[in-house]
Amino acid sequence: MKMWAGRFKKELDSRVNDFNSSIHFDCRMYKQDITGSIAHAKMLGKCGIIEQSESDKIVAALNDILRDIEDGTLEIDMNAEDIHMFVESVLTECIGDAGKRLHTARSRNDQVALDIRMYLRDEIAEISELIKNLLSEIDTSAKKHMDTVMAGYTHLQRAQPVTYAHYVLAYAQMLMRDADRLSDTRRRMNIMPLGSGALAATTYPIDREYVASQLGFDGVTANSIDGVSDRDFVIELACDISLIMTHMSRFSEEIILWCSSEFGFIELDDAFSTGSSIMPQKKNPDIAELVRGKTGRVNGNLVALLTVMKGLPLAYNKDMQEDKEAIFDSIDNVKISLEVFTKMFATMTVRADVLRRSASMGFINATDCADYLVKQGLPFRDAYKAVGTLVAYCIEHKKPLEELSLNEFRAIEPNFGEGVYAALDLDNCVGNRRVIGGPSRESVQSQLNALENFISAM
Repeated sequence: MKMWAGRFKKELDSRVNDFNSSIHFDCRMYKQDITGSIAHAKMLGKCGIIEQSESDKIVAALNDILRDIEDGTLEIDMNAEDIHMFVESVLTECIGDAGKRLHTARSRNDQVALDIRMYLRDEIAEISELIKNLLSEIDTSAKKHMDTVMAGYTHLQRAQPVTYAHYVLAYAQMLMRDADRLSDTRRRMNIMPLGSGALAATTYPIDREYVASQLGFDGVTANSIDGVSDRDFVIELACDISLIMTHMSRFSEEIILWCSSEFGFIELDDAFSTGSSIMPQKKNPDIAELVRGKTGRVNGNLVALLTVMKGLPLAYNKDMQEDKEAIFDSIDNVKISLEVFTKMFATMTVRADVLRRSASMGFINATDCADYLVKQGLPFRDAYKAVGTLVAYCIEHKKPLEELSLNEFRAIEPNFGEGVYAALDLDNCVGNRRVIGGPSRESVQSQLNALENFISAM
């Protein structure tokens, strides 16, 4: 029998029952549902709303139910309407009428709002830990390659010299911001809605602050209607996850390019690559491609959540049941993506020799050549034009800048001297960029220090 069956004379149509049911996806919140109910039952007894003996009996039985679910003794009934009704029905079977008193002074509206906040709060901790693991691997890899010169790119064209460490630390910065966003989201999420009732709170003398402290919340919602009628915290987490996946997708694109024959900058470990069903020579970056692909799916979940909420009047509407599958799917996908990507990244081989050889092509020291002329007294625009002429000359004669003779340099611009060769040296090009945030060893070390401090504080 449904908890609201007294108002109705007909049984719910079986197809409507299936359509209305959420047990097949909200069952994953069983722990949060039971934990929240335990705190609620303790409060009911403390406040004298139910007998203390009944409160104690409810709490003991709920702990037993939680234990039985987790050790497999009790199987969740997928014919139940939702996880809340399943737990309550098992509780009533165990202890009789006392179990029916658990729902005093609460609604499923504030109960589900509580459960989803608690569940997402736990998931944020797990996602943050996975980001921490990836940041640690980036830190390890960067420290090995502080002097590994490579070309930086704009428009996917060789642009200026950097180091591999500097390059991958750019992704560390993105992931650090992602971790900060998760922390901010958790702070706003960690306000307890229980006590809001269906929308207008309750006439019972409940102690919301007591329940909040029992459950680790920082406070209680200030408006009972808002407490049950918004899912902005779900949308905010979905947005955070979309940004994490977007950064992971960009990183994946680098991996896909870098392990191709055309680049050859890295080699993926066999355990994190796949082959072809027809081409025996293939070694495919399927993990990186799947991360890139799953990003579209996660972004779709964000749009779905925004669309569900955009036209809802206050307070609770059944549309809001659609929040869970979308956010649960995003959580599942970001967690598996972070986990597998981290292992792939940690085991790949960086081919420093290929990176260096590629950096010696494409005139990526042209800006340094222009800067050299500026230091000799030329205006930058004049220096820029002179070096552009030199590059055209080099392309025509199939030479890199550093192989030109001093006479060839001076034929185009008389201000060139012997110092130009030091200015064109790739190690010097990188090492002289000592500004904060630059690719010099000193700057990269500062970035590593900040990263390691960040990881320690997570």
